[in-house]
Amino acid sequence: MTDTSASGPPISPRTIEVHGTAALLVDDSGRYLLHLRDANRPIWRPGTWALLGGGTEPGETCAEGIARELYEETGLTVPDLTPFVILDTLDASGTLKDRALVYRGTLNRPAHEIPLHEGIQLRWTHADETADMTMDPGAVAVIREHRRRPLPRLDSSGTPSTVRVREESEPRGRSIVGAHLVLVRDGAVLLGRRHPDSAFAPSTWHVPAGHREQGESALACMVREASEETGITLEASDLALVHTVDQHNSWSLVPRLQLFFAASRWSGEPEVLEPDRCTEWRWWPLDALPDRLVGYTRTALAAIARGESYTHLGWTE
Repeated sequence: MTDTSASGPPISPRTIEVHGTAALLVDDSGRYLLHLRDANRPIWRPGTWALLGGGTEPGETCAEGIARELYEETGLTVPDLTPFVILDTLDASGTLKDRALVYRGTLNRPAHEIPLHEGIQLRWTHADETADMTMDPGAVAVIREHRRRPLPRLDSSGTPSTVRVREESEPRGRSIVGAHLVLVRDGAVLLGRRHPDSAFAPSTWHVPAGHREQGESALACMVREASEETGITLEASDLALVHTVDQHNSWSLVPRLQLFFAASRWSGEPEVLEPDRCTEWRWWPLDALPDRLVGYTRTALAAIARGESYTHLGWTE
């Protein structure tokens, strides 16, 4: 959404209640100078292509703030910086989250010749190229407004028009879902020894298992994995969820739900069908499991024996 208003006298940046600034730098070919921000730092819009700029310091005008930010980030001094638009970022509920005054300026200098002291990279970019880039939504909105109206539109007090960007709702947390088969015969459970070159748990015993694929239910995943790994045929109707391990690993940002299904019946004998992943299948007595057994699998089998349906591992609460 964009607010437009009548022309008026030049703006006095001190009259705008903003805490951020940005620079829309354009060359004579109509390209925009974009800045790839650091991806793994607690900063605004990490890992996106954005406009140069930053917050103002106490007692600093917006004009002083953007001049300082440009110099600190790139060593640049841009003489013709002019207030162009106010960029408001709203949260999903419509509440103002951030406000920045965006200045427009002209620059004709190869990006590789500009010293960059913050972030990853500078790039001169045509507007249509941004569709294939991971862009800061505010930068997209400002570029779109500049293409519609290259000159600033000021009201009678000299305030530029406002471009508003509304953020989507925070994404819900996601988990990786694993399906695990608990196949018990005569007091023994079927385990496979993982290949020595496996990235996960090499040369360690584990139940038949796998991750569900796109559009696949956990039950369908279990039926498929059992067939692909062991040649055993299952029916989804013969599977029952007997335990869930809710797992959070320190080395991964995404938690895992490890679902353990018991089969009331099946057909076939286990065979090594994926030798690059599993070197043998063996029936192990439940009271004499191997020492080298995947940790959460041992936890799940012990919990199943106690009649417990849920275990959480790695969570602080």
